Amino acid sequence: MDWNRVEGNWKQMKGKVKEQWGKLTDDDLDVINGKRDQLEGKIQERYGYEKDRSKKDVDDWYGRQTW
Repeated sequence: MDWNRVEGNWKQMKGKVKEQWGKLTDDDLDVINGKRDQLEGKIQERYGYEKDRSKKDVDDWYGRQTW
C-alpha cells in the first residue's frame, strides 16, 4: 500500500477519516497530519483499541478508498 497518497491529500482525506472515526477531533487530525502511525495511535487512544486492532482498521479503511 502506498500511504503517500493519504499524506499528500491529507486535507481532502481528513473528512473521510472523520467519517470513519468520529471520536477524532479536528485538533487530532491536525496533529496526525497524514502520518499513519499517528493516526493509529490516536485511534487507540480515543477508542481504547489494541495496536493490532487499530492497524487492521486503518488497513481496512485504506483498502476501501477509491482513488
